[in-house]
Amino acid sequence: MSELTTVARPYAKAAFDFAVEAKAIDAWHEMLTFAAEVSKDATITEYISGGASVEQATDLFLKVCDVQLDSNGQNLIKVMAENQRLLVLPQVLTQFSELKAEFEKEISVDVTSAVKLKVAQQKVISAALEKRLARKVKLNCSVDKNVVSGLVIKAGDMVIDGSVRGKLNRLATTIQS
Repeated sequence: MSELTTVARPYAKAAFDFAVEAKAIDAWHEMLTFAAEVSKDATITEYISGGASVEQATDLFLKVCDVQLDSNGQNLIKVMAENQRLLVLPQVLTQFSELKAEFEKEISVDVTSAVKLKVAQQKVISAALEKRLARKVKLNCSVDKNVVSGLVIKAGDMVIDGSVRGKLNRLATTIQS
């Protein structure tokens, strides 16, 4: 997996730099999302990795993508096909999305609670996290009955465990030490 990430990084960086320069970050994100989905298709994957020539793979890929890619997106696909890298498009998308989030000062935060959070609660959590992280926050809320009560918040490598389950675990660890 890390090898694919390493291979994908220069393509994602080049696409992102171009998108920033062209002021078309969202358009590029859409193009890469579509192309990544096409590359995940079993038939396309088999065709690309099955020994088809670079020209054939490029033609098929561009025909499937059709109007979803502009001329610059098509050029990226051609370069990746020449280097036999079309299968790393999902990783390129992931890297591009990370660069986009960093550029837009946005962070995705996972919030786990014992019960479904109300919209007002989500707004309060979002506002508090935006203030603390100095970024625009996108909440991904989920329910886990094992939390018991409270919240578990994960933003990047930061974890805030305010759940009763977490407090009980910390208490048990302290007692055992």
